[in-house]
Amino acid sequence: QVQLVESGGGLVQTGSSLRLSCAASGRAFSTYAMAWFRQAPGKGREFVAAISWSGGSTSYADSVKGRFTISRDNAKNTVYLQMNSLKPEDTAVYYCAADRPPLGSLRTMAGQYIYWGQGTQVTVSS
Repeated sequence: QVQLVESGGGLVQTGSSLRLSCAASGRAFSTYAMAWFRQAPGKGREFVAAISWSGGSTSYADSVKGRFTISRDNAKNTVYLQMNSLKPEDTAVYYCAADRPPLGSLRTMAGQYIYWGQGTQVTVSS
């Protein structure tokens, strides 16, 4: 069992930066691939970024590639999402999630992830 708690959301202006954190408790955090998803009002949950258990592999949605960076610190049981050059269309509730994917893969479908946090709101004003 893994419990996930996100933090770091807020209200910012277009072009600003935010860093989200996701603190994990429970056993064997370092054995899970981790991801960030987001959900805007009236829309489905959308993949943002994922990172392998070691941090050696990452994957990004095209909409955030070059602006967002996912990272993890297994010693601190924490995964991060650095968000730069924020746009109004990045406004959403951001969730972190944990997965044990097949070896060498990172998955992008929300239904494939096992554990979820409660989410943190990010609002980007124009």
